[in-house]
Amino acid sequence: MEINATARKKQLKENISGYLFLSPAFIILGLFLFIPTLMSIYYSLTDYYMLTPDKTSFIGLDNFKKLFNDPLMRQSILNIFKFVILIMPIQVGTALGLALLVNNQKKHTIIYKIAYFSPVVMSLVVVSILWLYLLNPSSGLINQVLMKMGIESQPFLSSPNQAMITIVFVSAWQGAGYQMLIFLAGLQNIPNEVYEAATIDGANSWEKFSKITLPMLKPTSILILTTTLIDAFKLIIQPMVMTQGGPLNSTLTPAYYIYRSGFTDRFVGYASAMTVIYGAIIISFTVIQRKIVGGDGDE
Repeated sequence: MEINATARKKQLKENISGYLFLSPAFIILGLFLFIPTLMSIYYSLTDYYMLTPDKTSFIGLDNFKKLFNDPLMRQSILNIFKFVILIMPIQVGTALGLALLVNNQKKHTIIYKIAYFSPVVMSLVVVSILWLYLLNPSSGLINQVLMKMGIESQPFLSSPNQAMITIVFVSAWQGAGYQMLIFLAGLQNIPNEVYEAATIDGANSWEKFSKITLPMLKPTSILILTTTLIDAFKLIIQPMVMTQGGPLNSTLTPAYYIYRSGFTDRFVGYASAMTVIYGAIIISFTVIQRKIVGGDGDE
């Protein structure tokens, strides 16, 4: 009995120590995740207006009813789906290509890593302003090069048909370096003996890539696909800086629309309802993606 009591006391002390070590993380999660989530759900059921908080009243599901009939919300969701569909293959494919290129370099590898990763460390605001100058229809460097090549000047960000595609390429250019490093780490964890055995068996480069590299990169690919998907759904800075959601709302995204409704128009209740619905959409698509690609990374 004494041994059991001593063991229980020891286990209790270990549990308390463990919870004490975890408490900073729990406090941070509570302050910046759980409490804001609960507040968003509560405010979504009210008509909270930032300038008259004392007149807030409970209105039930009225914000959600209004939301489902909001043409701007529908347009923003269509825009973000377009962005996600385009950015996923372009950014992930570019990252994998750069990782393969760097992995095959025998000399000056660090120079290539720095060159490809440098856009990632730059602020998105700075990157957006930089590309605004480069894409200027009349005096931008890119249009100057196109005209030298005999191609007429392109409107890029001032065209409803080109604006979102342009933001896709800017975003891929800025973000691919981060995924490149993760892919590179995955590539360097693949044993060389596997490739040597495949070479002895007469496998060509494509067979090595499709039957060795891609399958062994599956856990890394799942991580990259999931994080890229979540980041894509959070698109806000590029359209905010480069197009302000235009032209003709062609680059308006849900995150930007939520920001505009909550902080510019000050309709916090309505913005909170959008946050709840959009958060549910992101979670649903993340779960679906993990189910499709195999969330456990098993073959």
